[in-house]
Parts: sequence; structure tokens; C-alpha cells
Amino acid sequence: MSQQPPVARFRSLKSLAKTLRRDLKGVHARRRTPRRKGTRQVKGKDFVLLFAHNGVGKTRLSMEFKDLGKSGEKRDTLYFNAFTEDLFDWDNDLDEDEERRIKFKSQSHFFDGLEGMGIESLIRPHLHRYADFNFTIDYADSEIRFFRDAIVNGRSVRHEDIKISRGEENVFIWCFFLAILQLACEAEKGEPYDWVKFVYIDDPISSLDDNNTITLASDLAGLLKGAHNGVKAIISTHHGLFFNVMFNALKGKRTVNGTGKNIEKKSYFLHRPSNSLTYSLHDTAETPLLHHVATLGELQRASKSGKISQHHFNSLRSLLEKTAIFFGHQHMSTCFNGCPEKELFSRFLNVRSHAKYSVFEADLLNSTEREMFREILDVFISRYHFNPALLSDRPAPARAVAAEPTAGGTS
Repeated sequence: MSQQPPVARFRSLKSLAKTLRRDLKGVHARRRTPRRKGTRQVKGKDFVLLFAHNGVGKTRLSMEFKDLGKSGEKRDTLYFNAFTEDLFDWDNDLDEDEERRIKFKSQSHFFDGLEGMGIESLIRPHLHRYADFNFTIDYADSEIRFFRDAIVNGRSVRHEDIKISRGEENVFIWCFFLAILQLACEAEKGEPYDWVKFVYIDDPISSLDDNNTITLASDLAGLLKGAHNGVKAIISTHHGLFFNVMFNALKGKRTVNGTGKNIEKKSYFLHRPSNSLTYSLHDTAETPLLHHVATLGELQRASKSGKISQHHFNSLRSLLEKTAIFFGHQHMSTCFNGCPEKELFSRFLNVRSHAKYSVFEADLLNSTEREMFREILDVFISRYHFNPALLSDRPAPARAVAAEPTAGGTS
């Protein structure tokens, strides 16, 4: 029986950040080989993936990692996290209510050297995968304006200076970051973003549905694998599907400085028990956290908190459909065979999960809908047994499978 990878424990995020840097940079000291006949240098990994629940400290960890790479005005890390969004502020023209725009903090290194780089043409292909609006950038005034073209009475009409939603704003900022990341991955010495050696990305997902989550992860993986200048990356997330897709997408070969090489990566489950000062880092080896188990955990946390939204219903329906197919059935209703509420649950899920909705997070549901969500989820969990350690906030190896249903389940 193979040994489980060891669990590393840390008393501070700074010490954890140092370990992640060593993962990427490698260990310059030499260590003995398994046969103890010599020594070899430990080479750095190309990518590190972290799965962690919300509240563990992923954003603070990303800032500790970034700060370790600062020396005076020099830095080596391009990052995306909650602070990235703070670089953009709305100016809604409160007096006239006509000219709405976003002001960006051009003094940040995030925007260094952008003017003249054609960043707009890099942003749009990403943005138009998720949204139907467009934009212009004024570098002199450090502002971004948005517009949308529409058909009115058979004619094309342009609506200028529109106010986009919070979800659309988040997607725009992510696409802005992707464009900068592309420049960093292609930068040669003397070009903007040639200082980027590491990229730290923390939770880019903002309640996208499964299809858009997969698209976003695939786009990101393609950019990172195509970094011919050897840029390395850490990606942390609480989103199970995103984590799973990234793990499988960051495989194969990449070409660095003209030389082809196999991609090397590390994958971890990061945990901090409630009120604990200790962080634990579990190496998942080659078996990442199964995203359907992580999804179930997310649904339980949403149920407990009461913050249940439209996309949670879609995730629950998807989970039920996958479970039914796993046991050889074609319809999710078979997950409730023998249950008196089978037809009620099926009708409710059909209506609620097929409602027309945006890829952005919908409003919270009413109390009746929340109670129905909880009832359906509780019945499902009582009939299908998953590893309880992974569904809780306790640390556990990132492996799990669903058991056969209990009596009265799919049969």
C-alpha cells in the first residue's frame, strides 16, 4: 500500500508563501537520491494549484507571496485577487447622470506600459465570450467607458456611457487581467511586463455556470502553458469544478526559451480549522479533489448560511443528473425513487433550474424556495453517502467517491 503524501503545517501565511516560492523556484541545495549514492538538485515546478474553502486566507496568502518578491521598486509577481478589483472605481456623474465611466489607478504597476500596446484588442476576444457590451480606454484621463449596440426598429443604435452590472464589471476586470497576462507571457527583455516571473491568481470565478467555468479555466490554462518565457503560476480557488479543470488542463508539454519540456506541477488542499493559528497543506499527488464532491460541499454551506442563489439550483440539478447516470439511469428523478416527494422534487427542479438567468449571480431566492432547496439537498445526502471529511471543513486527503445509495435509492 502506497504511503499518503505528508501534511505540512505552518504557523503563518508568510512561511507558507515561502514554501510555495520554493515549489516554483526549486531548491538550490542538493539532496540525496532514493539510493543515497549521490545528490541532485530539486527543480522548480511550473504550476501550483491550491484548493481551499473561503475564509482560510487565500487572498492574504497571495499578498504575502507578492510581498516576498518585492525589493524596493523591483517586483516579480503579477497577481489577481480581491485587491485587483480595487484598482477600478466608478464615476457615475451624479450631477447630470449622463457620463458614467470607470476610473483606473494608472499609477499602479498593474498598468505600467499599457498605452500603445493594443490592450483593447486583447481584452475583447475574452470579454465577448461572456458579455455583449464594448468599451473604450482613455489613457490620458485614466478612464474606461462602456457602450452597447442594439437593434431598435430595424436599425442599429449605440447606447453610450452605459452602467454595467457588478457581475459584468467583475468579468471585464478579469478579461483585462487576462490581456495583461498575455503580454506578460509573451514579454521579452526590455518590454512591458518583462519583470513578471510569477503569476498568482486567487479565485477568478464569480458564479459562472459550469460551461462558462470550463471555458474560463481552459482559456487560462492555454495562456499559462503558452508562456514561452517561462512565467510560472499559482492558482488558488474554492471552486471545485474550476480546480479540477485546471488540474487536468495543465498537463502535457510547454516550450520555454526554445526548449520543450514536460509540465511539472504541485496540487494541494489548504486548510485552517476554525479559530486555529495553524495552516495545513495536504499534497493531493496525482488525484485532485473530485469537483462533484467539492460542489456538494459548497451546496451544503450555501444551505446552512441561507445564501442560496439561482446557480446553486443549477449545480444541484447537475449533481443529481451525474449521480443518476453513474448508476445507469437517464433521469435525475431516479435519485428519489421510493421517496414520497419524488414528483414534487422533480417538478420544482425542472422549473427552477431551467429558469432563464444570466451567467452572473442571480438574486437570492425567497424563503419557500430556500426551504425546498434544503429539503431536496438533505434527502439526496441521506440517500447517497459521500466521504464526510471532504464535505466538512476538516482537513482530509482530496479523494472521495460516492457510495451505493441506501435502501430506497436508485434501484
